[in-house]
Amino acid sequence: MPVTRDDFIREMDQQLKLVRTEHGFTQDAMAQALGLSKKTLVQIEKGRASLGWMGAAALASIFAGSQVLAGRLGGEPSDIIQALAFQNLKPHYPRTMGGRVWWRTLERWGEYRIQQNILSQHYRALDGQDGRVFSSFDLEEVRQRLAELEGGDG
Repeated sequence: MPVTRDDFIREMDQQLKLVRTEHGFTQDAMAQALGLSKKTLVQIEKGRASLGWMGAAALASIFAGSQVLAGRLGGEPSDIIQALAFQNLKPHYPRTMGGRVWWRTLERWGEYRIQQNILSQHYRALDGQDGRVFSSFDLEEVRQRLAELEGGDG
C-alpha cells in the first residue's frame, strides 16, 4: 500500500524524539531548529499533537543526514517528500546519485529506468544521466509519464 501524507506525518511524529536524541539536541534546541515552541514539541513527543505536513517535511529536510530517518524512509528524505508533495504534478527534478543504495531497478524504457525505493516503496523514473524525471507511489503513473516523454509530450 502506498505511503500517504498522513502516514509520513505519523512517522515523523514518532521519529521526532529519536532524531532529537541522535543529534544531541535538548527539547529547547530542537524546538528552535524546527520553529516550534518547546510546549508544542513536548506535546508532539508525547503523542498529543502532530508536526503536520509542513513540520514533518521540515524535520525530514533539516535532518536529512539522520541515520534514524534514512533507516525509516529508505534513504534521502527529499525523495519521499517530493513524491508526496508533487502528486499529480509534473515538476523538473535535479540529478540523482543513480540509486546505488536504497533503490532497485524494476524496468528499463530506452534511456530511462524505473526504480522502486526498498523501504518506502515509492517509484521514480531516471534518465540516462541519473536525472529524476518523475516520482510517484503509483507505478502506472510513472509508466504513463515515460510513455508521454517517449511520445514527445514531456
